[in-house]
Amino acid sequence: MSTLWFKNYSLAEVNDIFAKYMTGFLEIQATQIDSNLLVAQMPVTDRVKQPFGLLHGGASVVLAESVGSVASNMIIDNSKYVGVGMEINANHLRSVSSGIVNAYCTPVHIGRTSHVWDIRIKDEQQQPVCISRLTVAIIKKNNSF
Repeated sequence: MSTLWFKNYSLAEVNDIFAKYMTGFLEIQATQIDSNLLVAQMPVTDRVKQPFGLLHGGASVVLAESVGSVASNMIIDNSKYVGVGMEINANHLRSVSSGIVNAYCTPVHIGRTSHVWDIRIKDEQQQPVCISRLTVAIIKKNNSF
């Protein structure tokens, strides 16, 4: 079976990336890597809720952009290139107040200079919470990286 990824990444390697910065603060973790799918989860805690006790739409966007950006960087040669978010769109479909949400990230387009990802965020009952599309620019690394 053909795989999308530049190398055979383990969940531990991907979770080392997610453990840092905003994704670490929000407790985002990868749970599944398949040939053309990356899944990450985020607990719905007070850290990701808006003042009325529901999952904040911005937190869903952070989850979507994070899983898509990491997926792009798993495809390219990181010694030469870096993938950076260029545009994100999100439609919030259902509210969530507790539990865990899962983001299912699959490619729409994998080009030389850009990637487009479809990210479907679902609740624990597999109901859609947010549908997002992320465009990632693939740029050559220079000395400032």
